Amino acid sequence: MQDILTITLNPAVDLSSAVDQVEPELKLRCDPPVTDPGGGGINVSRAVRILGGQTRALVAIGGPMGKKLRQLLVEEGIAILPFRAPGETRQSLAVTDRRDGRQYRFVFPGPTWDDERLAAVLGSIRDAVPDSGFVVLSGSLPPGIPPHFATLVCDCLKDTGAKVVVDTSGAALQDLAKAHPHVPYILRMDGEEAEGLAGQPLPTRADSAAFAASLVARGAARAVVVARGADGSVLAADGLRLHAAAAPVPVKSKVGAGDSFVAGFTLSLARGQDLGAALQRGAAAASAAVMTDATRLCTRADAERLIAECPLTEL
Repeated sequence: MQDILTITLNPAVDLSSAVDQVEPELKLRCDPPVTDPGGGGINVSRAVRILGGQTRALVAIGGPMGKKLRQLLVEEGIAILPFRAPGETRQSLAVTDRRDGRQYRFVFPGPTWDDERLAAVLGSIRDAVPDSGFVVLSGSLPPGIPPHFATLVCDCLKDTGAKVVVDTSGAALQDLAKAHPHVPYILRMDGEEAEGLAGQPLPTRADSAAFAASLVARGAARAVVVARGADGSVLAADGLRLHAAAAPVPVKSKVGAGDSFVAGFTLSLARGQDLGAALQRGAAAASAAVMTDATRLCTRADAERLIAECPLTEL
């Protein structure tokens, strides 16, 4: 298996709880909170471990909450490469209303970065990068980090042979959609983000695949994945357009499905499988994740079982 390095600049200590009913003005008596380490790259590392693999996680941490985050990661057996953040690690809160099952998610900003810290973390990434392995950039960027951070990472890793996998949104995705001299190996986005970039609806699998192929042709990435929710995911690369179905499973929570997809997909590639097999295993991991409650990720047993229920087809 090739090495996998995940990068999380804006991690969080995630608290989740439930109340009988969410109402304004009242003191809402919550259940005892469940505490989890959070952030896109961290969740990918956690899901890879669940699926039977291992990563190294470069995580920016700071203050007492950063110590708490580090403890949580150690308890889960995640190999950590800590990087000193410019301030206190943030928290996030998710509260489920038992009356209707809706979940309310409150996400706080992380500490603000400056150019000195940015240069330092790029150096740390370069020092930690696995030779010819995979580097996963996933999750939001903290204040002060420029939208073209993923491009900076690709530039500084251009001579290492590492393959960069990016799952991002917003201004960072807008930047990656342009042509750059050094691009990610994989760029992933959800359907809503793809439609925003395309400037039009993408109602069919073929539409999503055609848009993904246009990004590859533009030079945005070597392969592009577009998630279509309950309709699975499509992938386009040079001369290749594929669709992997989502398994027909009961949905409890969609939280963590994207990170579970990236974990299953990247782990498959790191084990030497091709893009089609990786797409199928990513879809199975995402399907397994939506079966779990609240902030839980996929389970290994479900992810393995559901591979057969995520058929792969050419488009």
